[in-house]
Amino acid sequence: MVKILVVYDSRTGNTEKMALAVAEGAKEVADVKVTVKMVGKVRLNDLLDADGIILGSPTYYGGMSGKLKEFIDTSFKIHGKLAGKAGGAFTSSGDTACGAETTLLSMTHALLIHGMVVQGRYDNKHYGATAVESPKNAEIKSCEALGKRVATLAKKLCS
Repeated sequence: MVKILVVYDSRTGNTEKMALAVAEGAKEVADVKVTVKMVGKVRLNDLLDADGIILGSPTYYGGMSGKLKEFIDTSFKIHGKLAGKAGGAFTSSGDTACGAETTLLSMTHALLIHGMVVQGRYDNKHYGATAVESPKNAEIKSCEALGKRVATLAKKLCS
């Protein structure tokens, strides 16, 4: 069974809604177990146990939340041990052109520095899923697609 871990931070509940939609998309893939955890409840061993890790954060000043960044900074203790795992990212922001893309890239950079494999999307939402404020139906669908894409990739990498 492939294990997907969705790690998120959420102050208003918008990113949490996205995390749950990402998880639903991942669950569409057969033989996949999905765990969703808020960043304060995640331990480094959770990352080690997962085959795929999807990070989610609100956009704050064009980057991820301080709580998620702090957790990622502690992951130097397991540097190199996440290599080859699948990864992805999602974010919510207060409006358009408020830094969602740079937030996705900052989370993706962390995954790549760990040696993880991140699959882009060719048609749109190239870097991950985004929402403006509370996610609407199309944004929920994008989150579900992200979860499904990462779970499918994790299965391929594990086979």
